[in-house]
Amino acid sequence: MLKTPLNFTSLLEPVPGLTPFTMVFRGDEVLVSDSSLVTIEGGGEHGQEVVIGSLGDTLYQAIAVGQEYLPEKGSDFKKMRSLLGVLDEDLLGIVGRGYQLAEWRRTHRYCGACGTETTLVSGDRSMKCSSCSLSFYPRISPAMMVLIRRKDQILLCRHTRYTTNRYTALAGFVEPGESIEECIHREVFEEVGLRITDLRYFGSQSWPFPNSLMIAFTAEYLSGEIALDLSEINDAVWFGPGDTLPEIPPEYSVAGHLIRESMRELAG
Repeated sequence: MLKTPLNFTSLLEPVPGLTPFTMVFRGDEVLVSDSSLVTIEGGGEHGQEVVIGSLGDTLYQAIAVGQEYLPEKGSDFKKMRSLLGVLDEDLLGIVGRGYQLAEWRRTHRYCGACGTETTLVSGDRSMKCSSCSLSFYPRISPAMMVLIRRKDQILLCRHTRYTTNRYTALAGFVEPGESIEECIHREVFEEVGLRITDLRYFGSQSWPFPNSLMIAFTAEYLSGEIALDLSEINDAVWFGPGDTLPEIPPEYSVAGHLIRESMRELAG
């Protein structure tokens, strides 16, 4: 799955002796050359650098530039999603971190309450208003994912917003005041009209498109007939061990891992 390497160290400030590598983001694109990341010199001239962390002897930093920034010959900006399965998986995990932190710095230059310019707090991952002292931390949006089982079958759904025929597990964002478990029960009933039981945690994954934390579960079918919310779900089908699966998410996503692991388990 997409994740940060185990030997990666998160840092708030530069550490002497490490070689800096500054990743460049323009919107949801990152600067690359032949599918390799491109660093930038003198990043402070183009925007606010933010320290991500270290891997080996490299200090990774990130910077968000405007649309007016023109890459040098031989390099270009590419959508991060297009690099999934192309760029080294460990490095891609760092890219995901970098994008979220660069966007946080870019979008919190000024206080949302009084409009005063913010400053980076030393020793903390926050920006603070110099006037009203309001603090701003990187945004993380928790989202649930659940794969429903019914005996030896799993429920796969095609989401309305998808432009492909890919089928996957149900997912949805946690609302204010909800627990993750409450969110799962609500989303399942709203989207497919089913009641479930026996929630079991599977795993989690940072999903930087743009700032989600996907928290995945399995659940057992309890009652109900499929009733689609067509604004969210186009189709929902039960699949068993002998059935041919439709297109499903790749293994670098928690959804792809969840589906494959569940099918292997049900097949015995």
